[in-house]
Amino acid sequence: MDQMNAELFSKKDRDIKVLQFGEGNFLRAFVDYMIDIMNERGTFDGNIAIVKPIEFGNLEQFAKQNCNYTVLLRGRTDEGEYIEKRVITSVADAVDPFTEYERYAAYAKLPSLRFVVSNTTEAGIVYDESDSIELNPPKSYPGKLTKLLYERFKAFDGDPGKGLVMLPVELIDDNGIMLKKCVMSQIKNWKLPIEFEKWVDECCIFTSTLVDRIVTGYPRNEAEQIWEELGYEDRLLVTAEPFALWVIESAKDISEEFPLVKTGLPVIFTDNQKPYKQRKVRILNGAHTSFVLYSYLSGHDTVLESMQDEKIAGFMNDTIYNEIIPTLDLPKEDLLSFADAVKNRFNNPFIRHELLSIALNSVSKWRARCLPSVIEYYNRFKKIPKNLAFSLAALIRFYSTDERGDGALIGHRGDGTYLIRDDAAVLDFFAANCHDTPEVLVDKYIEFEKDAFAKMDPKGLDAFKTEVAEDLAKF
Repeated sequence: MDQMNAELFSKKDRDIKVLQFGEGNFLRAFVDYMIDIMNERGTFDGNIAIVKPIEFGNLEQFAKQNCNYTVLLRGRTDEGEYIEKRVITSVADAVDPFTEYERYAAYAKLPSLRFVVSNTTEAGIVYDESDSIELNPPKSYPGKLTKLLYERFKAFDGDPGKGLVMLPVELIDDNGIMLKKCVMSQIKNWKLPIEFEKWVDECCIFTSTLVDRIVTGYPRNEAEQIWEELGYEDRLLVTAEPFALWVIESAKDISEEFPLVKTGLPVIFTDNQKPYKQRKVRILNGAHTSFVLYSYLSGHDTVLESMQDEKIAGFMNDTIYNEIIPTLDLPKEDLLSFADAVKNRFNNPFIRHELLSIALNSVSKWRARCLPSVIEYYNRFKKIPKNLAFSLAALIRFYSTDERGDGALIGHRGDGTYLIRDDAAVLDFFAANCHDTPEVLVDKYIEFEKDAFAKMDPKGLDAFKTEVAEDLAKF
């Protein structure tokens, strides 16, 4: 069988416009996939250079495959089962700044460079006071970026037109704002010129982004079968679901020079991403959190199994359409379209999403994803959303045990057991109170979470506690 290489798939010679910190599955199946489509359709005409952001790992396979690889999207859409295979040929280089610093640093002086993409994990966007500009490269991602920007500033004599656009996709709130704060702190810590600080502030753009796509990565258990279907061996193969959403918040409009929307891609440019984040958290994440523990206690192990149970699927649909969507303020058509996509994603036969993996830290997830819908529903309609109340009863039932082991609580389902992992204070609370009556346990739980419930109308809170206690007594 042929191997993925330069001869198998040619690469068009384009200017490097994107420097990408991170070589992981998500960036390759999401950002690089979209840039490749823009290049194919003639709207961008720019290639990507990948930078390995940490010392761990190597880029050997990228060199072997000429930085080409396949993205395989599999799932469901409104039309039914969907499979797409795309060979990505828009990555022109992959560089290790720890062993090839000069080659990496040369990108700072590249006239065509305009965008910096990053996915350095949530811990990547952190200011490190001990970092040093003398290091090649600096330790932290903000340190690396600050030095890169400074080298660019010097190379082009502070030309305002040579500022860069930062597109972080790390999963933290206001990721662009946080990244800029880290860079500005590093500038001050390193005592860099005030002119450079002003150039970064005024000539560089730090966008905040929201991204959404389930990327299942390298299909280790079925790779050889897929290679047979592709007709070549690809050890950088990455699989993902068809759904994607990229919301890019920026004070300055960059939609013309980064024409994702013009290319027909699922991207929203906005000056306020918060309504879209709220939509995702309340509908997608809120739906997950509302049915997962109920479904697990009902005997299911995966999201797909849950959706194949008419009772669980009906509960989820009723929760989304009748209890969550009525509390949101985006156009109803947008909300309904997003909800329909969520249902297709949950019914994806190519993804085995374990309920117990979603159940991790469910107390904080329910607080963030479901409680706001409870509060807003009561504020608008002066009644309790019954499904969301039931979801809290299921959570309390799932957690109610005082058996311990392996740093977790041990719950029971039929003849089997499961591990409950959460903050120590949460586990201690349930271990201490799990044998109380439903009314007392619910009352104590609300008191335990009193700061979160403080925003709820007192009359509504009393009615909510009664509803949850009644539901808990049914388990």
